[in-house]
Amino acid sequence: MLNLLIQLPRRNKQLLAITTDAICLPLAFICAIWLRYESFNLALFQHYFWLIVAIPFVSVPIFIRTGLYRAIVRYIDQKILGVVVFGATISVLLLTFISLMLHILPISRAVFGFFWAGSIFYLCASRFIARAWLVRTDINENTVPVCIYGAGKAGAQLASVMRSGGDYLCVAFVDDNPNRQGATIAGIKVYAPQDIPKIAARFGAEQILLAMPSISKARHKQILDQLEPFKLKIRMTPSLTSLVNGELRVQDVRDVEIDDLLGRDQVAPDPQLLSVCIRDKQVLVTGAGGSIGSELCRQILRQRPASLILLDMSEYALYAIEQELSELARQEQIALRILPFLGSVLDRKKLDNIFTTLQINTVYHAAAYKHVPLVEHNPIEGIRNNVFGTLSVANAAMRAGVSQFVLISTDKAVRPTNIMGATKRMAELVLQACARRQSATRFCMVRFGNVLGSSGSVVPLFKKQIQAGGPITLTHPEITRYFMTIPEAAQLVLQAGAMGEGGDVFVLDMGDPVRIIDLARRMVHLSGLEVKCDETPDGQIEIQHVGLRPGEKLYEELLIGDNVEGTTHPLIMRARENELPWTELEASLTAIEQACEQFDFPQLRALLLKTVAEYQPQCGIEDLLWQARSRESISKTSTLH
Repeated sequence: MLNLLIQLPRRNKQLLAITTDAICLPLAFICAIWLRYESFNLALFQHYFWLIVAIPFVSVPIFIRTGLYRAIVRYIDQKILGVVVFGATISVLLLTFISLMLHILPISRAVFGFFWAGSIFYLCASRFIARAWLVRTDINENTVPVCIYGAGKAGAQLASVMRSGGDYLCVAFVDDNPNRQGATIAGIKVYAPQDIPKIAARFGAEQILLAMPSISKARHKQILDQLEPFKLKIRMTPSLTSLVNGELRVQDVRDVEIDDLLGRDQVAPDPQLLSVCIRDKQVLVTGAGGSIGSELCRQILRQRPASLILLDMSEYALYAIEQELSELARQEQIALRILPFLGSVLDRKKLDNIFTTLQINTVYHAAAYKHVPLVEHNPIEGIRNNVFGTLSVANAAMRAGVSQFVLISTDKAVRPTNIMGATKRMAELVLQACARRQSATRFCMVRFGNVLGSSGSVVPLFKKQIQAGGPITLTHPEITRYFMTIPEAAQLVLQAGAMGEGGDVFVLDMGDPVRIIDLARRMVHLSGLEVKCDETPDGQIEIQHVGLRPGEKLYEELLIGDNVEGTTHPLIMRARENELPWTELEASLTAIEQACEQFDFPQLRALLLKTVAEYQPQCGIEDLLWQARSRESISKTSTLH
């Protein structure tokens, strides 16, 4: 029977509500008569008969007109009180007018007063009781009890939406505003944050939903720090822009992301800096299918270049980003050419054809091998791609008269302990030397740390390991890293590139470094779990230290020296660092190229140490030779055969 009522068509439900009110409102008038005269006899019934008969024909049309029957019972809130009071007041006034027209005398004003109050009570009580009943019918054994942090508009809206589904049930609100604590919203009490353990014990709350979309990232971080000790799973509502239409869907609630833990508020980009090297220009992105390259492409597309040229070695990555950009251009009604090219940055002839035929104006060089252990095990391929690939693109750019060339560098280029970092520092030296050789093409480099969500990022790995029940594998308990979101990094790269004067090394402000073990622990706690260790042997997730990987550093840096100055952008700094003259660098590059061709690993290592003065390899020579020979000799043999 219950399911049958719930599944009725909406019009049938409205007719059912109208019929019920048409019966109950006259009964409310009879109760008003009884309250006034403390009895109800045949004489009173005859005296008020025509008024009793008139009530359904007067009140129901009024409530239809005021929209009472358009409200969906599951979603009603305190706003319905205004509709009911207004409708009841008009009904009483009309009934009073009818009694005067019918000469029903004597008439008691108290009867109409009791009826006005009784009809309001009945209409409101019946709707809220029906709402509670409907909500309870949606609750099942899989319903998750949650408390909502934030008793504002977003929190109340989220609780209201939850009533329509059976996935979540709001059992309590939590708010740090003392003026809200103790109040009730839609029958749900608002508690103080320190009451969360009591809420969890009393109602069995398993999650906390943070419903404060308008607060800053820094405030988000403060609240997450406050909630972390409670060991409940924390989830968040979307940003305020997601509430434009006044609707918040339960499926829009997301897990806490690492950028929420960092507490970084992004600085609004400078539109002039974003567009100056892009608008109506021919723009090339190498490594366009990678994590940084693909985000650069998205940001560049929104600045409306004349053409966006994509270059990548990976067929699938190139196909995926080309399809995504085409769809994005269609959605945002941006007219431009998107030209994907499959190939290597080492292919000089292909590069010359692209640069000259398409008359490239701006280059963003993101193509690189960046995974430290893989490059450490494959040093020759790392050097070829990262160093000679950069040189190849730079030479093609100079031959074609490109205006702006921006290299995506890394914090691992600062006092590198691995081949990857050394190759990226050499790429910087190459562009610095190129900048001094000529003035037509302005070369600059943008150096930053880890970006969240990039391929190889530790955050997705930790998430996967937590979902699998652990253990979390950590290289070292003291390892620290800088973090930044990919969109923020890409925006800053575009703005820094516009500031380049020639040979500039720009460094992005990455905020404070983060200890990876602290990050791992917080991700476990905010998932509602506990770390298994000596202090908490009953924890669910163990953290295992597996040792530093080949070439990996404990601490990353962004500057080689202290010679740094600010720019017009608060998050972009300009570093003044050592350079090598082209004649000296050219000789080193020739020698390194010969060593690569001959697979002469001792000579290769010696040349890297000589060229990159800050290079301090973590691996010993025996380790390096074993790693290189065991892998690249196989590659060489395969090539020969």
